[in-house]
Amino acid sequence: MWSWVLHRITGVSIFFFLFVHVLDTAVIRVNENTYTEIIDTYKTPIIGLMEIGLVFCVLYHALNGLRVILVDFWSKGAKYQRQMLWAILTVFAIVFIAAAVRMLQILITHAL
Repeated sequence: MWSWVLHRITGVSIFFFLFVHVLDTAVIRVNENTYTEIIDTYKTPIIGLMEIGLVFCVLYHALNGLRVILVDFWSKGAKYQRQMLWAILTVFAIVFIAAAVRMLQILITHAL
């Protein structure tokens, strides 16, 4: 059940990110200076941490989505759903930790 809950939360989070991204990109057509000010606010460490959260959401949502597809469309999917969950969690942990470490290195380098 928690996998389902986290899948929904990450999906909603990604949706809100895309909504904000479309809005801030659309500002360039209205006023270029305002667009530049908005982009400058994104160059803070807090936003850098939020980007790591975005990677978490996208990566988990994508991998769990593949698992859901296999459960739905593979005849043996329901039988192996628990093993697939552990497999995607393992792949998720490895890739996310590597990405988060690299993003934190970049964040710290730019903060100094």
